[in-house]
Amino acid sequence: MVEIEKNNKKNGTFLFSQGTLFLGLWLCGFREGYWGNCTVPTTASAYPSLPLGPYFNLHKPSLYSKPSKYTSLVINGHRRICDLFDLHQEQVPYEVAWSWQKKIVSEKKAQVEREGDCTDTLIILQHPSVYTLGTASTEENLKFDVKNAPFNIYRTERGGEVTYHGPGQLVMYPIINLRRYKMDLHWYLRTLEEVVIRVLSSAFSIQASRLEGLTGVWVGNEKLAAVGIRVSHWITYHGLALNVTTDLSPFKWIIPCGIRDRQVGSIKGLVREGKLCVGHGTPDLYKFDDASLIHITHKSLIEEFSQTFQLEYCYKNISALHCMEGNKSS
Repeated sequence: MVEIEKNNKKNGTFLFSQGTLFLGLWLCGFREGYWGNCTVPTTASAYPSLPLGPYFNLHKPSLYSKPSKYTSLVINGHRRICDLFDLHQEQVPYEVAWSWQKKIVSEKKAQVEREGDCTDTLIILQHPSVYTLGTASTEENLKFDVKNAPFNIYRTERGGEVTYHGPGQLVMYPIINLRRYKMDLHWYLRTLEEVVIRVLSSAFSIQASRLEGLTGVWVGNEKLAAVGIRVSHWITYHGLALNVTTDLSPFKWIIPCGIRDRQVGSIKGLVREGKLCVGHGTPDLYKFDDASLIHITHKSLIEEFSQTFQLEYCYKNISALHCMEGNKSS
């Protein structure tokens, strides 16, 4: 789901918390010395694009089961630069990542105002267990007393309903300037879904799909990835969450995304079933442990995101623990 912010509106508010609110992860991310080397993942050529106007080049399709109509673009013959904060092995408290995103968005809007454009940013991480509510959320979709919640609860400014984040779930927060891609929010949502669909196909031979009228990525009746975004002055934040080895039991305490007649699934669950990982030289994935599944999924996510949006990464070295400690001492 999506929420648009055309003018300066109040930020999303913190609803309930049982822990300490950490502010200032962003302070560490922008200190001198965190710039890394720029690189482009070496994967197959990109999918064909929708017609996007004279400033965008189309590309030949790669060898997937079905060509995609979604994005793959190069601007004026060059890939855009994307700062990559790779914290996929760390559990970053939700409030830290949330504050960090909003600070980055503020910086990028100021940069666009000064220079007409900004670099893109991608953050990939995990969260400790937490429930988040979007702008459409109601407490009717919570199956517990909010005064005695099993985990912290946050009401945010993203679109959509209630969802769960926790260990074993990879979360991607793209903060990008849609003016340089396509100023179409449905296009952006479908493109994020396309990234996950490609990951599931290329890394696990899982044939995932969209369901008409619903946001996210599905395998049969199970939702593997949730998508919820906010757009402010055409700068995106929030993003997608993909269940890899996630303990799904916390989803039983909510009606995920407000959808009552569907289930939630994970890559680990599908791999263990052994029914969807077939062909294409896929190894015996059911023998892999949780860490291996996270590693495979993470590697594929950053590669497919780069190829789909035609980005060149500048890796930035930053530790969630380092940032939280730095904030406490500031």
